[in-house]
Amino acid sequence: MPGIHVLQTLSPAKEGLLSAERQRIDKWLWHARVVRTRTAAASLVNEGHVRLNGERVAAASRPVKPGDVVTIALDRTVRILRVTGFAERRGDADAARLLCEDLTPTSQVAPADPVSSERERGSGRPTKQERRATDRLLGRD
Repeated sequence: MPGIHVLQTLSPAKEGLLSAERQRIDKWLWHARVVRTRTAAASLVNEGHVRLNGERVAAASRPVKPGDVVTIALDRTVRILRVTGFAERRGDADAARLLCEDLTPTSQVAPADPVSSERERGSGRPTKQERRATDRLLGRD
């Protein structure tokens, strides 16, 4: 009949097949524990920090498939991940490791941050220990 639109729904078997074949990139980044929140994943994609198979991703709704290579610019590092699977729910770190294979070269892995408490002598504000040593030296005990 004209004017009547019928919405077709997929059977549960076909619906499960589609979700097993692909998933939104923001949802996959969140499930793979690349970021803490799905909103952060979406903003990472929308800001242009994510590439899929070498091409910049413009929308967080872009689907990924197993075998796709995702390149992510996070903080001061670049991570390269191959999609190996999907999850229905966000799991623990062990479950997240099953969703991707890390292809990041070891030379690009971020080195440990230097100890923030170390500083050059005479630069910045003195520490409490240095102030007490100064007080003892000057006899202000």
